Amino acid sequence: MEFKYIAIMVSVVLFILISIIVANNTNSSEPVDPLRSFYSLEANSIDGSLIKMDQFKGKKILIVNVASKCGLTLQYSDLEKLYKQYSDKMVILGFPANDFLWQEPDRNHEIANFCSKNYSVTFPLFEKIRVKGSKKHEIYQWLTDSNKNGWNEKGPSWNFTKYLINENGKLIKRFSPRTLPLSEEITSLID
Repeated sequence: MEFKYIAIMVSVVLFILISIIVANNTNSSEPVDPLRSFYSLEANSIDGSLIKMDQFKGKKILIVNVASKCGLTLQYSDLEKLYKQYSDKMVILGFPANDFLWQEPDRNHEIANFCSKNYSVTFPLFEKIRVKGSKKHEIYQWLTDSNKNGWNEKGPSWNFTKYLINENGKLIKRFSPRTLPLSEEITSLID
């Protein structure tokens, strides 16, 4: 009777240890295959022309929700520097959004003029969209739905939240708005 009790206890302890090991190994930082291809998505550029994401195959893609009246708007300058420095390996896609304290109230042509005049932005900008809520754009639906991108559920917490997609269309990292574009945290994943 005592042997049976010890055998059951050892089995339970082993089961718990194996469960913990498996649970820790499933939280991998490796990108997983998305359930829906990023390259199947499209969006309108800031001038209204349709852009298919498959044109960016083979490059890393940094997606950023941007705003012109935010305390973080100065990041436009570093985003442009990052884009120029790594344009052979990556592209930055800027998506203006007015979802955080109405910090992007302007219309598309005003946003384009602001970015060009103040920050000499040459990376692709898209028309103003929603990045949260029930009307969020399909790009942000993909970025924030693990059933589509394979792992991430976290949406933008503020303007200038950044998402990095690798050359094969896999979402590999989400960066907070305060992560600077030229930080090693970002550049180390581009090199």
